[in-house]
Amino acid sequence: MEFPPELRYRESHEWVRVEGEEVVVGISDHAQNELGDVVYIELPEVGQELAQGEVMATIESVKAVGELYAPVSGQVIAVHTELEDELEKVNQDCYGEGWIVRLKMTKPEELKELLTAEQYQATLQ
Repeated sequence: MEFPPELRYRESHEWVRVEGEEVVVGISDHAQNELGDVVYIELPEVGQELAQGEVMATIESVKAVGELYAPVSGQVIAVHTELEDELEKVNQDCYGEGWIVRLKMTKPEELKELLTAEQYQATLQ
């Protein structure tokens, strides 16, 4: 399994890539592996305001249904609508083409609460 060190993680298995005042969010390699083949994803609305820890999306696989949580507070500025037709990207490239949401952060200080790759891996032991 892969855990890129430049990303930040939540214990609930979301990853975050910081790009200036924005973050790109997806699910970790561990999460997609545990879920199995993703068959459905319900994305948030562009413009929606999310508080850290609030449910931002629902993901369904052949094994389970799970909720994805906002890693930081912010406004949804983009959702990966291509996933509606190409859900396999979540399983095939979870840190790249399988991204799910882009947020404009309203509380960037919340990034400090997220885990490093090493810390995240330790939670999986």
